[in-house]
Amino acid sequence: MAPTPRDAGGPAPFRFSRMERDLRGHRLRTVSVDGMPAEFVTDPALVRRILVKDGKHYGKGELFQKARILSRAGLLAPDDTLHRHYRRLAHPYLRTTAVTGHTPLMQDIARSTVAPWQPGRPLDIQAEMCRAASGIALSTLFDTLPEETSGALGEHLAALSWEMIRKPLYGTAARSPQPARRLARAFTAFRALLAPLAGRPGTAHTTAGYLSALLNDTGPDATTALDAGQICDEAVMMLTAATVTTASVMSWALYLLAQDPLVEEKVLKDLAHTESTGTDTGTGPAAGARPGHGHGPPGYALRFLMEVLRLYPPVWITCRKTLTPVTLGEHTLPADTHVMFSSYLLHRDPDRYHDPHRLDPDRWLTLRPTAQDASYIPFGAGARGCVGETFAWRELETLLGAVAREWRLSTEPGRRVRAAPHTTLHPQRLLMTPEPR
Repeated sequence: MAPTPRDAGGPAPFRFSRMERDLRGHRLRTVSVDGMPAEFVTDPALVRRILVKDGKHYGKGELFQKARILSRAGLLAPDDTLHRHYRRLAHPYLRTTAVTGHTPLMQDIARSTVAPWQPGRPLDIQAEMCRAASGIALSTLFDTLPEETSGALGEHLAALSWEMIRKPLYGTAARSPQPARRLARAFTAFRALLAPLAGRPGTAHTTAGYLSALLNDTGPDATTALDAGQICDEAVMMLTAATVTTASVMSWALYLLAQDPLVEEKVLKDLAHTESTGTDTGTGPAAGARPGHGHGPPGYALRFLMEVLRLYPPVWITCRKTLTPVTLGEHTLPADTHVMFSSYLLHRDPDRYHDPHRLDPDRWLTLRPTAQDASYIPFGAGARGCVGETFAWRELETLLGAVAREWRLSTEPGRRVRAAPHTTLHPQRLLMTPEPR
């Protein structure tokens, strides 16, 4: 990988440009990832078939599982029936009405994150966004924890999320013991703090939010459906997933604002208009829909975020495995075939997006992503698409507003920030210097 075509001489260091060159124009091509064969799909119609129409014939792929220390219970259960059950269990805390109720708390946490910043003092912006996103996840999804418990959990969740973000996915870097040890230590430390809440008698009656739903969930025999360890692992999964994606997207958003003063000016103007009018346009994700789907064009700040997610989708590559023989385009694939696709490639398809590598929020004035269109899937699609999409959109809008209204961020002149193809697609290293507006 960058997935290596089977007839190539051997693996090479990953380059997005090489991945595009090798795979563009092939609807389906055999590649090798760490010596394992896989079929790489670049056609959005075939990707939609994998995720939606024939989704029941595909299970989780195994090529990148070594990068994750997450539960196989709850939402990540391989069994579709169990997955649907826990999806329904999480939905009340992530649906539109719940997200609207969470918004004031999101705003408070976002403002408290940026308030201590000091003019002229460089920040590791990814660490700052991990802090903000972890605080939001804990305070909204696990909303009655004692303050001292929540504070300690927030610090450890931010550290775990950062280690998860930068864990390599493949090749010799993924096999290196150092990042694996760092991730394992961070996971163990966070889980140790959370475990007493999942195993303490009576906690179900004093805890609200998703943790309470897990504690109160019962099986057919009226006993707790998940044991204490599984409840803890499911809570870690939900909180980490909610943190790593938001932190990666916001890091890119703030970097791209700093690189384009005209875009920054338009974003600020739109944020000021929204704040002065006190209106929620209801044109996109906060209204419970895919942005732009079934509504008029979204506002400029939201179009900007849509464009950030197009260029830098946090879950940039995905692997599935066929459970039965399947037909994919003109090909018949046997059971146990690894099938891959990349939202990074889908989002930069020149047949769909004019000048695909350019940041252009106004392209979303005419483009309308729909549930049937797999050429824009920043949150996945189908039965296993991200259950927290509406939550994530509101969180991104809130964080963008809190930072951009108060601070102008800049990078070192002439420094080029590269994308790191790790567990999430994040900036390789991003130090930014804040100055007050």
